[in-house]
Amino acid sequence: MDTSTFQPLDDIEVKHVNPFCTSEPLSDYCVLKGDIRIHGNASTIFVASPHKTRISAGYNSWTIRPYPRKYSEQAMNNTRKWTVKLVKRHENMPSCTHSHIIPAILFSFGGFLWNHFHDFSDLVIPLYSTSRNFKGEVQFLGTDYRPNWIAKFSGILNKLSRHEIIEIDKDQGIHCYGSLIIGLKKQEELTVDISNSPKRVSMKDLRQLLRRAYSLKRSTAIKVRPHKHKKRKPRLMIISRKTTRILLNEDKVAKMARKMGFDVVLDDAIRTSNLSTSAKTVNSCDVLVGLHGAGLTNMVFLPDNGVVIQVVFLGGIDELADRLFGKPTKGMKLSYLGYKIRVKESSLIHQYPLDDAVFRDPLTVHRQGWKAITSTYFDKQNVTIDLHRFRATLSKALKLLHR
Repeated sequence: MDTSTFQPLDDIEVKHVNPFCTSEPLSDYCVLKGDIRIHGNASTIFVASPHKTRISAGYNSWTIRPYPRKYSEQAMNNTRKWTVKLVKRHENMPSCTHSHIIPAILFSFGGFLWNHFHDFSDLVIPLYSTSRNFKGEVQFLGTDYRPNWIAKFSGILNKLSRHEIIEIDKDQGIHCYGSLIIGLKKQEELTVDISNSPKRVSMKDLRQLLRRAYSLKRSTAIKVRPHKHKKRKPRLMIISRKTTRILLNEDKVAKMARKMGFDVVLDDAIRTSNLSTSAKTVNSCDVLVGLHGAGLTNMVFLPDNGVVIQVVFLGGIDELADRLFGKPTKGMKLSYLGYKIRVKESSLIHQYPLDDAVFRDPLTVHRQGWKAITSTYFDKQNVTIDLHRFRATLSKALKLLHR
């Protein structure tokens, strides 16, 4: 957001003026009330100021890119910029061609969408937080429109709004509303922002909505009871990556898990446009295992009390791995286990000498920027898990399913 246009309302002698735009670390958003007119093709929103309001020159417009990852230049480059103009009532405003009695939310389908993690963390979850209290009576206005994305996530979108999404960028008309939210508020990854909801909806509520949207049968993971006849084994999914960060001995890991009493599924979990199929497969499992990556986002479909095991590869990404996939499990009522690999488990030992800074001091790579981090640790690294060490982690998962 262009913060140069921000100034406390008292300083510009304005009372009860909307739009009220807020700038936060991850996202910018505006909550508008009153006479609001949207010219989609011009990416401009006009808001009539209250009668007799004095507006200081230079403080009557806001610019915003309505995608909640504002610190990323790449994401912002993929997001259309919108202008919000506060105008006096006696000034010319465009005439309404479409008048709506329901509120609206304008947000972007740009940014990093089509990455499974960002699909949920940047859009699905913030949109749920923002829209849920409207109980379906809200109009979604999509900028940077992506029909294929909308088709893939239609099961969720249709639960959040009863109305067809408007592709606002190409709309030549003037859509008029009495209430409009621009942008999506976001504070943490894969976490519902309860502060944004008067009724304090949570990840628990979102996960229940996902189960309804995709007809997921299981709300609770299996409870393993030792010394009793097992009608069903605990089911474990290994996210099978095929291009980067490959688990090279996944077949041996699967074989060991089966010997320990798991029913094992190997699945890439995200390489499909049919989200319903993926959701049902993950929901049928009790434990989800994967290298740090977007596939772990599928934990949202696990039943309560399930277990997430994240394999954290080399590269000084421990804090990142925990923030993206460790901490969010708490709000989902899931247990989390992190398995941090050792140098000998990384394929990087075949590419660099053991005394290289890649192993000794990953921060030297970090100081070169994100591209250096991804090219070194994310794109070139595969993992061969130490079966003896990992067996202990799977044993912990079984114990967690005893509870």
